[in-house]
Amino acid sequence: MTTEAPSPASLPPASSPVRRVAWASMIGTSLESFDFYVFAYFSAYFIGPLFFDPLGQFGGTLAAFATIGVAFVVRPLGAVIFGHMGDRLGRRATLLWTIGIMGVATGLIGLLPTYAQAGWLGAVLLVLLRVAQGLSLGGEWGGSILLATEHSSPVKRAFYAAVPQLGSPVGSILSAVVFIVMTLALPAEELAAWGWRIPFLLAIPLLAVSLYLRLTIDETPVFKAVVAEQRRDRVPFATMFRAQPTALVIAFGAALLGIGSYSLMNTYTINYGVGTLGFSFQDLLVATTIGGLLQLITIPLFGWWATRIGSARVVAYGALGTLLITFPMYWLLQFSSFPVLVGTMIVGGILPTMSWAALGGLMNDLFADHYRYSALSVAYAVAAAVSGFIPLVTALIGEATAYVWWHPGVVLALLSAITLAAAWAAARMRPAPISEDGREVEPARV
Repeated sequence: MTTEAPSPASLPPASSPVRRVAWASMIGTSLESFDFYVFAYFSAYFIGPLFFDPLGQFGGTLAAFATIGVAFVVRPLGAVIFGHMGDRLGRRATLLWTIGIMGVATGLIGLLPTYAQAGWLGAVLLVLLRVAQGLSLGGEWGGSILLATEHSSPVKRAFYAAVPQLGSPVGSILSAVVFIVMTLALPAEELAAWGWRIPFLLAIPLLAVSLYLRLTIDETPVFKAVVAEQRRDRVPFATMFRAQPTALVIAFGAALLGIGSYSLMNTYTINYGVGTLGFSFQDLLVATTIGGLLQLITIPLFGWWATRIGSARVVAYGALGTLLITFPMYWLLQFSSFPVLVGTMIVGGILPTMSWAALGGLMNDLFADHYRYSALSVAYAVAAAVSGFIPLVTALIGEATAYVWWHPGVVLALLSAITLAAAWAAARMRPAPISEDGREVEPARV
């Protein structure tokens, strides 16, 4: 049970500058993304032979990709665990745990013994560390969004909700750059012998920076008010499902395009481009990096736009635009020229990014403050877990259709339609009212 919203006098003032808080949230999500993408880039080439050698080339590759999937599958469990902590112990304290677990787990991967050194021990430890990474990811995103939004004013909340979203392109760019530099600087033999460890060990100094930034900021004023008024739920997860089950479904649908399109474009399309369309892996990596660099500009712009017209509308426009360009984009991609490839990655990245940039603001508006960490984390983590299977589903559709040019478009169009419907529904829901002094009251039950 909860009490009424806190009075203005009881709401603790914010003492951490909003920009520093935004940096802390963005740097943390960047580290999480870097750690996750580094493993994805290196798994196809090194993880299988190093840790699953007895399974052969094909079996080792499948095992390596399975370790990627493990982290997606356990994300919802991490969302439940860290969502509970975030709503009970605080946003800041929970985010110190999530970033610490991710950084340490990634660094330890760089120290693991290979199969040649310790048999199956290395593989077992690798899977356990991937589970730790997945659990951490389950609690990171929702907390980073709340860290930024609950320190900001209501007027600028949608913009600051977009700032942590920069972590995904930043992490993707850093991991791609590391992969390119490593493959250019070292021959394949040395990469397989010891060079593959370097990118994972880089997580340790990055972790130190992230921890420092998060240690220098305060708990959010919103959570302080929840504590002061004794409005914390004993089991926030249960309260969330009881109070706003429909809002949870809407939040899940709104997240699908932003997460799923990235999985489709940066995982499946790269494999499809190399294996079927005849692009080189380097060209595809450069094209995706260019798209990531452009996101560093477009995400803040879309966040600013959300302050003007509302986060749900920006998500809806992004989904509608993606739906309209999906099939023309994949039709052009079959002509296999580098300019077309770059253009596809840019256009195919900007419109889904619109939905991605405003996603945090949309979710923040849907849920009450005393279980908001759980709600954001669970909705996002379930969407991410579903998105983890998108490359597999798209590959199955491709195999069934003889890889006809439109087969990835079917998946992207479906994601766009679901997110469009969810954003339309979110725009028609009454958000948690916010007064000028930052107080929040219970949203309408839906």
